[in-house]
Amino acid sequence: MRMCNPIAAFALAGFAAFAAATAACAFEGSTKKEQPSPFQAFQTGARAYMAGDKATAVTSLLDAAKRGHAMAQWKLGRMYAEGDGVEKDDVKAFDYFSQVANAHADDSPDTVQSRFVANAFVALGNYYLDGIAGSPIRADQARAREMFSYAASYFGDPDAQYNLARMYLDGPSNKDARQAARWLGLAANKGQREAQAVLGHMLFNGIEVPKQSARGLMWLTLANAAAGSGDKWIRDLYDEARANASAEVQAKADDYVSAWNKDRD
Repeated sequence: MRMCNPIAAFALAGFAAFAAATAACAFEGSTKKEQPSPFQAFQTGARAYMAGDKATAVTSLLDAAKRGHAMAQWKLGRMYAEGDGVEKDDVKAFDYFSQVANAHADDSPDTVQSRFVANAFVALGNYYLDGIAGSPIRADQARAREMFSYAASYFGDPDAQYNLARMYLDGPSNKDARQAARWLGLAANKGQREAQAVLGHMLFNGIEVPKQSARGLMWLTLANAAAGSGDKWIRDLYDEARANASAEVQAKADDYVSAWNKDRD
């Protein structure tokens, strides 16, 4: 029998797919007299969010979050962090991400939910990098590294791996280019475009690593292809490398890119 699995749809394709999937099985196993379960409250919030009714979404998500629903807590964290349907409040965002991280740090990395738990650790790490002005949450580089390291190692999260690499490259202490390159490689191989760009720049120019111009240009090409509107720095690194690469290096890099894409078809 085909089971109703909207959480999997949400994890694979985002909030829109989740809301669509929940519509077919919104109140599976419930009765009208029963209080909606935390999951059902989350479903209601997801559908309201996608319909543009963010006030209703927040009410339902709050209900689910208060009763320990991790994905509701995560979504509220993202909404408060971005000012999405609520007034931006980094302290509240920090609190929701902390609830997810504290309760689910030991979840299996193979579960659908682990993606969101790892993202909560990454969000906390970013808050610890600079602290939150006007709050008791102070900048704490050691704590930031701890958050990124846990998500990078235990959950294998590529964003955490990238952020950890940047700390090894740019941090005020414990700089380690070898460790940075290792984490960048892991993230780049998972398609993390920022890691691809930084690793590509390092390899193309021989910065802190043995120079591999064609391999570096390959990573920069892949990063450039995935770059978004806010990624001008990636496009600039790619343009600079492409302009300075010989025809031979360009051809070899293009072969590497073709092989990369073929392996993922």
